[in-house]
Amino acid sequence: MSLAGKVAIVTGSGAGLGLAYAQELAAQGAAVVINDVDQATADAAVARIESAGGRAIAVVAPVGSTETAEALVDAAVTSFGGLDILVTNAGILRDKSLLKMSDDDFDAVINVHLKGTFTCVRAAFKHFKTEGVAGRVVCIGSPTGQRGNFGQTNYAAAKAGIVGMVRTWALEFKRAGVSVNAVIPVAATAMTKTVPYFQKAVEADEQGQPMPDFFRKGLGFGTAQDAAGVVAFLASDAVEGITGQVIGAGGDRLQVWSHPEPVVEEFHDGGWDYATLQTQGREILGAHLQSVGESMPELPAELQPTS
Repeated sequence: MSLAGKVAIVTGSGAGLGLAYAQELAAQGAAVVINDVDQATADAAVARIESAGGRAIAVVAPVGSTETAEALVDAAVTSFGGLDILVTNAGILRDKSLLKMSDDDFDAVINVHLKGTFTCVRAAFKHFKTEGVAGRVVCIGSPTGQRGNFGQTNYAAAKAGIVGMVRTWALEFKRAGVSVNAVIPVAATAMTKTVPYFQKAVEADEQGQPMPDFFRKGLGFGTAQDAAGVVAFLASDAVEGITGQVIGAGGDRLQVWSHPEPVVEEFHDGGWDYATLQTQGREILGAHLQSVGESMPELPAELQPTS
């Protein structure tokens, strides 16, 4: 289904994954509001979309505040006559282990990722509901929010919180016919360029070569464009009734993440008091320990980093 006639906002879309999402939406026919904190970056993104025959404008402002969220919606309505799609992609990193992470490090990441998603979705949903638009909201999560990652307390909290909000909003938006889903992208970005494990995949991408199957198939790791198709699909009319879902996208892999469910249930007459847990608790919990973080398979010899 074409997105012709649709209007989309993509936060944090001056470069990287956000730009890939905006370009794909525009390629499918949507007019796009580009958002970035840097004017030159935003203008360059608009120029790239327009040079490919698309329509785009730029709003330069950091997400987080209600004022920015409302300005984005106003820009969509003023420039293109409405709003149908919101993709909340904007984010920053302030990676540090817990004892080295300052209040400012934590607050900055939470403000952009978590509060920025909240304020932008609230402003968009207000427009959808007022105008009777069966809108589409796509929120961007991360494997870190699903599994955890060393040195990313702030980022993990924000991304896990986004998924929690998506599941809540699916309930709240249902009557209005608005779909809201989360995408968990796994792709070559500025961050993964610094990780030696992904060196050969990133080099292949930068040289315009296909990434090795070890990455694309085995790890579900690919280019930004690989994730962009999923975002555009979730922004289309084809997903009517599909809401509250968490979709993994990367390389040649598509995933549907489960909602958290208990892996074991045990009952004890009178409840689980301290004394009972001292005798039985470790045995029960120890037999069902859940993994944390992501476990990467060993790289084949030919894909080992060279420097």
